[in-house]
Amino acid sequence: MKKNKYYIIFAILTLFLISSFGDEENTSDRFEIGKNLDIFTELYKEVNRTYVDGTQPGDLMKTGIDAMLESLDPYTVYYPESDIESYKLMTTGQYGGIGARIRKIDDFVVVGEPYEGFPAHKAGLKAGDVILKVDGNSVKGKSTSDLSKILKGNPGTGLTMLIKRPGSDEEFEVSFKREKVQIKSVPYYGMLNDEVGYIKMTSFTRNVSKEIKDAFFDLKKNQDFQSLIFDLRGNPGGLLHEAIKTVELFVAKGQKILESRAKISEWTDTYKTINPPIDKNIKIVFLVDGGSASASEIVSGVMQDFDRAVVLGRRTYGKGLVQVTRKLKYNTSIKVTKAKYYLPSGRCIQAIDYSKRNSNGKAMKTPDSLLAKFTTKRGREVLDASGITPDIIVEKKRLDKVVLALLSNNLIFNYATQYVLSHDTISSASQFKLTDADYDKFIDYLNQKEYDFETSTDKSIELLKSKAEKESLIDEITSEIEIMKKKLMEKKKEQIHQQKKQIKKLLEVEIATRYYLQKGKVQNNLSDDPDVEEALRILEDNNRYQTILSEQ
Repeated sequence: MKKNKYYIIFAILTLFLISSFGDEENTSDRFEIGKNLDIFTELYKEVNRTYVDGTQPGDLMKTGIDAMLESLDPYTVYYPESDIESYKLMTTGQYGGIGARIRKIDDFVVVGEPYEGFPAHKAGLKAGDVILKVDGNSVKGKSTSDLSKILKGNPGTGLTMLIKRPGSDEEFEVSFKREKVQIKSVPYYGMLNDEVGYIKMTSFTRNVSKEIKDAFFDLKKNQDFQSLIFDLRGNPGGLLHEAIKTVELFVAKGQKILESRAKISEWTDTYKTINPPIDKNIKIVFLVDGGSASASEIVSGVMQDFDRAVVLGRRTYGKGLVQVTRKLKYNTSIKVTKAKYYLPSGRCIQAIDYSKRNSNGKAMKTPDSLLAKFTTKRGREVLDASGITPDIIVEKKRLDKVVLALLSNNLIFNYATQYVLSHDTISSASQFKLTDADYDKFIDYLNQKEYDFETSTDKSIELLKSKAEKESLIDEITSEIEIMKKKLMEKKKEQIHQQKKQIKKLLEVEIATRYYLQKGKVQNNLSDDPDVEEALRILEDNNRYQTILSEQ
């Protein structure tokens, strides 16, 4: 009787679900959905009832949902109730917590960067502080993800942390209340010289267009302000309507700037500028790179299609998909891809077609030879399915292996922590530089540390050793192999000198961030920035600026 009752309830539920799918689904789809819901429910019930080691029903369902959505694209994501803070951060830039980046070093998580004005910063926590316990519980061995979930929570709730600060053997407790943390999407803006302003934008969260507008009007207080560098490098995107509002600031009213095409007809839309721009004539250079995606590509792509600004840097990520967040039952949510967007030229810049996969199940990028060509308002050629290709490409030198080794082993981070212990203050963030003597001290520090990185020569030596062992020759050439390894290590250490400029800059940025936080990081990064230097040259030469925007 109990079993029959279950099937009756499930049948009613299935009929209700089928009837709620709406006109978008045809009869065949409704039948398939109902049938597969029936199969899935039976399977899920049976596994939870009979599996030998037992199951956690919630975890099992989350695994199944994640696997199902992963077969679609990386942007369609389910958020259970436990991840509600991540959901809030994604949609609003807000979350309840202490306001700090964290990172794992050895067995413990440490404070990586406190956000100015939030609990961690107000409580006096500093980058490098080791978190030993939270609310009396040891967090040794916890990952950053594990600890992040512990530290986040409803604003107003309290927590206590046991901290060990580098340079001291004493441990101390810090107690504070979580706050609503609003990460600024415009961490810095300012004048680079008398005529050129600069705005750095890190994401498209709620109301960021107002932040940009306020920053722009503040820059206009400078009497000689004539042009703008708008930095979208590393900006992964965010809210679509904020991207549209950002374009609206610099494009004439009534312009069609975007079209979204969706499966659900109500979600297919054309977007036009509805408000007058704050400035439709100022010269602008947008900085982009491979980390610029989604809303960043909408803004830079629309401005490129209208020949309204010069785009400079490296090809963007290529995300032409639009997501919508939908609330589900039990305080859960889903972010689902609802449409593809098309720029004014007619191009969609989505680089990967997730509906087509190779024999290994991997979605592939469209080959350059198959990219369709479109034209900007003035007739300049642009391509679809490939992100935004800048008008001016500035190649960026990749980090050398030795530099990556220093970063992955936290040696630059840890040295900055040590540097702060012996320097109460430094010069302004924009002017701070390490001297050659400072760099020599860093090398002395490295000589006391263990770090390594693999080269092709390392691989060749290991291959030689393996073959020698198989051919019983290893005893005869062991000494020669050890000599080769020793010489190779000496050559690796020489790269610390060869990559001095790259390493020195990373050290300067990390140290400046310790004293001046997020603004300091951006300000110090601006010095010796090849993209910024090229953008300044373009803006200072009006003929070149206009030529770039009119060349066909």
